[in-house]
Amino acid sequence: MFTPFNVAGCSLELLKPGEQGIVIFHRNQDKKILEQITSIGIKIGTYITLEPKFFSLLIQVNGQTININQQLARTIYVRIVEN
Repeated sequence: MFTPFNVAGCSLELLKPGEQGIVIFHRNQDKKILEQITSIGIKIGTYITLEPKFFSLLIQVNGQTININQQLARTIYVRIVEN
């Protein structure tokens, strides 16, 4: 039998505080930006939780809270995970 499922995805900047997603791809070919993304531990398959928003985006990655800007968040796409 077929079990129904739901796949929802968006760029990291569109997540709501408290939502969690799994990184599915990076929409950027700029080597410098890709190096920045990987240097802070964001790889395909990484779970990310958006912390409450202030002036920038705070995300949880591998147990660490990281501050990223909107431009970087725009390049990271996630599949939303139901909590």
